[in-house]
Amino acid sequence: MVAKISHGSNLYGALSYNQQKVDEEKGKILGCNLVLEPADGKFNAYSCAEDFERFMPSHIRTKKPVVHISLNPHPDDKLTDAQLADLGRQYLECLGYSGQPYMIFKHEDIDRQHIHLVTTRVKPDGSLVPDKFEKDRSSRIVAQLETEFNLIPAKGQKQGEAWQLTPVDASAGNLKRQVSGVVKPLADMYRFQSFAEYRALLSLFNINVEKVEGSNKGNKYEGLVYSALDADGKRVGKPLKSSLLGTAVGIASLDKHMKESGQAMKSGKVAEATKSAVSDALKTTRTESQLRDALQKKGIDLVLRRNDAGRIYGATFIDHNSRAVLNGSRLGKEFSANALNERFADNPLREDLHKPVQNIPNAPKETGKQQPSVLGDASEAAGGLFSVLTPDAGGQNDNQPAPRRRKKKKRRYGRQM
Repeated sequence: MVAKISHGSNLYGALSYNQQKVDEEKGKILGCNLVLEPADGKFNAYSCAEDFERFMPSHIRTKKPVVHISLNPHPDDKLTDAQLADLGRQYLECLGYSGQPYMIFKHEDIDRQHIHLVTTRVKPDGSLVPDKFEKDRSSRIVAQLETEFNLIPAKGQKQGEAWQLTPVDASAGNLKRQVSGVVKPLADMYRFQSFAEYRALLSLFNINVEKVEGSNKGNKYEGLVYSALDADGKRVGKPLKSSLLGTAVGIASLDKHMKESGQAMKSGKVAEATKSAVSDALKTTRTESQLRDALQKKGIDLVLRRNDAGRIYGATFIDHNSRAVLNGSRLGKEFSANALNERFADNPLREDLHKPVQNIPNAPKETGKQQPSVLGDASEAAGGLFSVLTPDAGGQNDNQPAPRRRKKKKRRYGRQM
């Protein structure tokens, strides 16, 4: 069994992502703790978020109070819903979350069984559930549960299988919800150090993102606009400013995430693993399609950016095993766009010359000129901020009234004089 732990700030986003699977009949709720079950049995993300909030103080010190975990047994492991619920409950209890509100979701949108657990680190008294040596403790808990539930050991399983998101389907409608359900987990799960790397990651899921700049009544602004893409890579539907999807996918949060990713990847260990895998694939392939196939077998996707003349000017490797997005130049000169362009241009067996390529729509050309904004009205790009517990506008039903924040009395902790 593979366990993936993610810490974040958007409680409603985590609940909404999982509830969406339930609403689309691609998942179900297997269990919960300290969350009231509606009389009709129909949960909704907003009410659940309120229940979670009741057990949190009005002021919290941690920036990432939300814990989102996926537990992924081997595809050959067959567990009943009751067993999956027990598996999730025991894992949380052993990790220290027995007294916290939590929900256990089962996802049924892919062949392999897996569950998602949503909980919070902040206790009612303001203290935090310890996360020291969390990964090591999780590994020991997983090994213990594998024995108890007679599961196939996690050793040898690919981490890339741990969390699978569904690309946006333009023909299915409800693009706002689809885009929101993908960009939030991606921004939290993957490490990237540039906007180009982020765009490459989103392109795998039929999503485009662009920066917009301008001024509104003399005030300068900078923001992001997301769009769904069809099978031909063309924008469909109305562009979505980032404020509609939540601050976690806004430009300020992403800038911070990119800096933190850079710090985390300074050791070079992550890049070295990807570099080794790509190097091996290059040794055994001659054409672009062969290279893509070889990399995908290793859990790595290749995204190329081409100009109008067909020249490659950008190459990004997305390693789903380490959740790292790396431009080719970060791995070395031999993995850069120029090197790949020469490799494929000089190759006599370039059978993919006339095949569609995986390009990012409207990506900046080699000239470096900025693309025009897709929004004509400056006010459309300017968005407000959301608190860590306030539901994002993008996740609410259009007919649902705006939520009201309930005032809480301030609590004082520690010794009072």
